[in-house]
Amino acid sequence: MNIPEQTAMLQTEYEFTLPAGYVDKEGTLHKEGIMRLATAADEIIPLKDPRVQSNPAYLIVILLSRVITRLGSVEAINPKVIEGLFASDLSYLQDLYNRINGNGTRSLQITCPHCEKDFSVELDLSGES
Repeated sequence: MNIPEQTAMLQTEYEFTLPAGYVDKEGTLHKEGIMRLATAADEIIPLKDPRVQSNPAYLIVILLSRVITRLGSVEAINPKVIEGLFASDLSYLQDLYNRINGNGTRSLQITCPHCEKDFSVELDLSGES
């Protein structure tokens, strides 16, 4: 069996900059971070959490605390940190989570309308312009 050589590495981590930033208990502002792709466990395990069972809206808090691997110099990203985010930052991170984990597609197959040649276009999911 011939297995084709993979030409591109799968991007599993995405840098982000929060619109407002997380302010820790010492008053330090943290804006730069990294989010990794979610695993099946990241999406399944939180469903057993009593906080999610009693309030399904809490799911995003648990999910983000699992997939954000760095936020400034914050030592541990946990649900309390995510709860402390400003609403604009929570919305931004939820959108980023949905974009990078959405349907698994990070490229589009396009057909040129002029020459009818097919090619692949890589999507920029960083949220940066």
